[in-house]
Amino acid sequence: MQSLNFPQYDFQLREGEKSTEIFDEVRKKWLVLTPEEWVRQHCVIYLRDGLDYPMSLMEIEKGLNVAKLTKRADIVVSNTQGENIMIVECKSPEIKIDQKVMDQAGRYNSTLRVPYLLITNGLRHFCCKNIDGKWEFLKSIPHWGEI
Repeated sequence: MQSLNFPQYDFQLREGEKSTEIFDEVRKKWLVLTPEEWVRQHCVIYLRDGLDYPMSLMEIEKGLNVAKLTKRADIVVSNTQGENIMIVECKSPEIKIDQKVMDQAGRYNSTLRVPYLLITNGLRHFCCKNIDGKWEFLKSIPHWGEI
């Protein structure tokens, strides 16, 4: 898989019946290793190991209803009170982070109403905070103790 703009991690990989699989430590199961899953797993471990986010407060592929459609947010982080505080949208490295991707995260937020959005394709990361109803881009992804 492609090198990403995250620290390198030792993931559990195995050869499945049809493809390579990666072990998801949050869901505790093996998944097909797609480019998007590669980004998602890097992001989860970076949030945990690099920024001290508790893995127990992360939900992967959280189901939600957006305009009467069922959608799934890649990662949703909650606080210790169980309130959703961050949506993480992961894309494959070849997908450009553009307004369409930002709008997708915004649609998910119309349901979840979180103060933080993180969008990444593994190469570029964009983190925004809602301040007084306006989204402001942050210079970096905040540490767990800062949110």
